[in-house]
Amino acid sequence: MNILIVDDEALARSRLRTLLSDCADAPSLQRLSVAEAANAGEALTQLSATGGRAFDVVLLDIHMPGQDGLALAHALQALPHPPAVVFVTAHMDHAVSAFELDAVDYLTKPVRRERLQQALAKVQRSSRTPGSAAAAAPSVADGETLLIQDRGRTERLPLAEVLYFKAEQKYVTVRTATRSYIMDGALSELEAKFAPRFMRIHRNALVARRAVRALEKHYDAEEGEGWAVRLQGSTELLAVSRRQVAAVREELAR
Repeated sequence: MNILIVDDEALARSRLRTLLSDCADAPSLQRLSVAEAANAGEALTQLSATGGRAFDVVLLDIHMPGQDGLALAHALQALPHPPAVVFVTAHMDHAVSAFELDAVDYLTKPVRRERLQQALAKVQRSSRTPGSAAAAAPSVADGETLLIQDRGRTERLPLAEVLYFKAEQKYVTVRTATRSYIMDGALSELEAKFAPRFMRIHRNALVARRAVRALEKHYDAEEGEGWAVRLQGSTELLAVSRRQVAAVREELAR
């Protein structure tokens, strides 16, 4: 696998190189070739020379002098053979924008080796999928919106920004990476309408498939020991019912 690290901080690039060396312990990741770029201009020079063919994945920081990582990721989509993109950043607040650009994964610094290995494994799986990584999941940028009544005004909320829907008594909480909204309606109706994009993890919750980051053991005061999911763009843990654990594991493995 040919990897390009794009980060304006030399120490951050060095740390990723070290982690990649550690990842080479995995049989499927033993042949890693790593190059570096300190900014978007350097990255585009290296990538444009071969139309993107030279690299399988770009490990991309977001906040950089000049053109930022999101703008670079957008530019890469115009290449004849765009590489996969994994964002590596200290900020969680760009997760939605990142996945709208078909990012394979979104890692937060300091990066753990296990998470980096998972991200590279996703890149490998997507490269074996006809139609590239973008075909691995339904598009999140097709303009579909929710109509939200918020503080006396009606607002269109892009569905691509929604992390989860959660039933709360007589209403539904709609959560994005930056805020929550309240809407009327039944969770079952939302599930039927948005099933390709959202999956039920509990009787009271639907989560965006693209945002599922981790499944972990969790203790809940009401339900005792069980499982919960962690989502990209959120620090919350959402309980997973026992009957849905297998489905969440399957989603993570895609």
